[in-house]
Amino acid sequence: MKNERRRGAAIVTGAARRIGAAIAATLHARGLDVVIHCRNSRAEADRLAEELNDSRAESAIVVGTELSDDGAPDRIVGAAMRSFGRLDVLVNNASAFYPTPLQRASHADWQALIDSNQRMPFWLSLAAAKAMEHGGSIVNLVDIHGVVPLAGHAIYSQAKAGLIMQTRALAKDLAPAVRVNAVAPGSILWPEGEAANSEESMRDILERVPLKRQGTPEDIAGAVAFLALDAPYVTGQMLAVDGGRMLNM
Repeated sequence: MKNERRRGAAIVTGAARRIGAAIAATLHARGLDVVIHCRNSRAEADRLAEELNDSRAESAIVVGTELSDDGAPDRIVGAAMRSFGRLDVLVNNASAFYPTPLQRASHADWQALIDSNQRMPFWLSLAAAKAMEHGGSIVNLVDIHGVVPLAGHAIYSQAKAGLIMQTRALAKDLAPAVRVNAVAPGSILWPEGEAANSEESMRDILERVPLKRQGTPEDIAGAVAFLALDAPYVTGQMLAVDGGRMLNM
């Protein structure tokens, strides 16, 4: 990653680990100061902030909060403004993902999955847009299964489909000051703790990926950085970073 200085600040939700951490590190390498949001992974978030601050002093902070709390958007945006004096980029990365077979789906599942994938990004986006005095960019992490549903994940697939529409709706309503786009990962990291992650199931997925390999968190982070920083005439779009998998779904 080219380490070029760029004045600005970004918020990345769910940024302590995995894809979120790669996004935070990539934006930081591009010169942005970063707010690393986390919920339960405070130790990992603190380690990431320490690494980034070692690279550039006072350039990263951690905000630990539950996004389902109605006051979370103002707390997170307020922390960015107090620490960095401005906000230029919001990446809505935090997300709940788990199967909901129809025979076992519950109202609690509906609330958890719709909340994390639709409601929370919406209110955080509105709070962020108010603080983007110089204009800005919002990038939502959606999913290719918001376009083509994943079996056994009806609620999750609906939730991500709604976030895709939210991306387009906010792109229209927040223009021209704020651009809103989405990145839809394909097979990047296997979900943690799922018994279905057998070698056989992994091979089956990768056989349907034209590029014949699993993607990396850095693939997603690069796409986010492109939409956030390098695409000033792009808004309301979804970029699938899936190795071509949607061609075979």
